Amino acid sequence: MQRIFPVNHITRSPQPYQLPEKLIDLKITYKFNGETQEMSEFLQRSGTTGILVIKNDIIVYEKYFQGNSSTDLVTSWSIAKSIISALIGIALEEGKIENINDPITKYLPELKTSGYNQVPIKHILQMSSGVKFIEDYDDKNSDIRKLLPQVYLYMRPMEKIITTFPSQSPSGAYFDYISINSQVLAILIKRVTGEKVSSYFQKKIWHPIGAESNAYWVTDNYGTELGFCGFNATLRDYAKFGLLYLNNGKFNGQQIIPKTWVKESTFPDSPHLKPGETNDKYGRWGYQYQWWTPTNSHGDYSAKGAWGQFLYINPNQNLVIVKTSVSNSFFSLEEQNETIALFRAIGEQLTINNYRQQTKERQGA
Repeated sequence: MQRIFPVNHITRSPQPYQLPEKLIDLKITYKFNGETQEMSEFLQRSGTTGILVIKNDIIVYEKYFQGNSSTDLVTSWSIAKSIISALIGIALEEGKIENINDPITKYLPELKTSGYNQVPIKHILQMSSGVKFIEDYDDKNSDIRKLLPQVYLYMRPMEKIITTFPSQSPSGAYFDYISINSQVLAILIKRVTGEKVSSYFQKKIWHPIGAESNAYWVTDNYGTELGFCGFNATLRDYAKFGLLYLNNGKFNGQQIIPKTWVKESTFPDSPHLKPGETNDKYGRWGYQYQWWTPTNSHGDYSAKGAWGQFLYINPNQNLVIVKTSVSNSFFSLEEQNETIALFRAIGEQLTINNYRQQTKERQGA
């Protein structure tokens, strides 16, 4: 993507951290829609380019497909939204944002003439801004389909584009997943920190988690990052970001994201955002601050992006899974739900394996 779009570069950590490995061969079968499926077949069917599994802070499985390798930078699509959420939490902890319930126009006054006037930051994080923005990728006249041509063909800056969308409903009442919300949050970070999003991210997260590789973030023509997509990294470094959340914002002994923010941002706290209560378009998955909660969740949650990108976190099983793909389906709910079924089956099998190993060690002792 960096050969096509302008980007801001993010350097690897000066103290890279290498995750320990104890690789095993996973041959998983799982139930989905009443039928038994095989992991290997699904990975092929869903266009997987890479999958990495971490159990108990150790890499236990890592495979690459379609010419990819552990050193390739792969794009995240909407997983970038979850990174934006983390940066909002850090800026809040640092006092750069005073309160999550502050209206966005306190920090971005140019939005007073738009649908974002007086909308709380929290409602924007929750995709409940009430702003009218059509996110329909099948409609060539939708706002999302027009967005990138505005940026790259008509050379409009993102900071101007966000001011043009009106309100369609009161904020905080309805879930409407629209990427322009994440863009507003990215510009909020830029404004309150005085830094580019990529620079703030490099300093506050990328270097502290010991990222082993350089990364980059796609921008408009004026250096403003696309807050709803455009971040590119290796699977191992995505996994470290997942571990950061799994461990309540702490990595390698350092508290990087506030523990309270990790909990607050990953579990829906409004009735209309809980699993089963959102609309059918998104499979009734739950949502909070740019993170998804799958149906029948027992504490697991996920960042996800178009064409099959996942960063899955299951605290109860001490599990992180990264899966990148070039799926034939842009946003297949069936495929997303099957991916979660596979991830849960992986977690269950690894838990059983650990129990058997511990039992064997006790008996040997």
